[in-house]
Order: sequence, then C-alpha cells, then structure tokens
Amino acid sequence: MNEKSMKKLRRQSGFTLVELLMVVCILGILYAGAKLVLSGQDNETRITVTRGSISTIEQAIDIYSMKHGGKLPESLEELTIGTDNEPGLLKESALNDSWGTPFSYTRSGRKVKIVSAGPDFELGTDDDITN
Repeated sequence: MNEKSMKKLRRQSGFTLVELLMVVCILGILYAGAKLVLSGQDNETRITVTRGSISTIEQAIDIYSMKHGGKLPESLEELTIGTDNEPGLLKESALNDSWGTPFSYTRSGRKVKIVSAGPDFELGTDDDITN
C-alpha cells in the first residue's frame, strides 16, 4: 500500500468527534424522554395501588364492624390490634398510602372517609385520593 491509500484508509476508519457528540446527544435525549414516560407511569401505578389500599381498609372496617356489633373503629390503628387467638385485620404498613403517608380517617354517622394526600403529600388539594 502506498502512502496515499494509507491516509485515505485512516480518514475512513473510526468516528469523527462530531459524530460521537451527536450520538451522545441523541442518547441523552432518549434517556430524558424515557425517564419522563416512566416517571409518569410510576405515579399512575402508585395511585392505583393507593385506591386498592383504600378498598382493603374499607373491607377491614366492614369486618371490624360485624365483629363489634356494628361499631366503627375510632381510628385505623384499631384495625391492626389482634388478640391472642387472632391477628389484627391489617398490618400497620397498610395504614400508609403508596407514598408512605398515613391515610386520613374520619367518621360521620355510619359513613367513613379515607383519604390519601396523594403525590403532593398535602391533604385538601386536587390530587387527594379518597373512597
């Protein structure tokens, strides 16, 4: 091989710095897009799980009420208390939403209201999740 063909071969092999920078930029954009999409799904998943937790708590309240002559629990913590022969209806961890925030529980006559503060961790806002 002569010197001219060797220079041509060197120029054609490998990537230029501009090509490498473009690939890195494209990968960064793809990563950012994927992160946005996945973070949105994570939030939707947490909302769905929290709705399921509220439903489970409502069922535990119904069972508690049947066992205690129609009486509703004063607090959700009563659902975790068991006896020597029988465990509590729920574990303490079930009293928190999927963000780790405790559920709010209020009674009004025979009706109960269970509320999660939602993704913003503040009760009384638009993203609250309730039964």
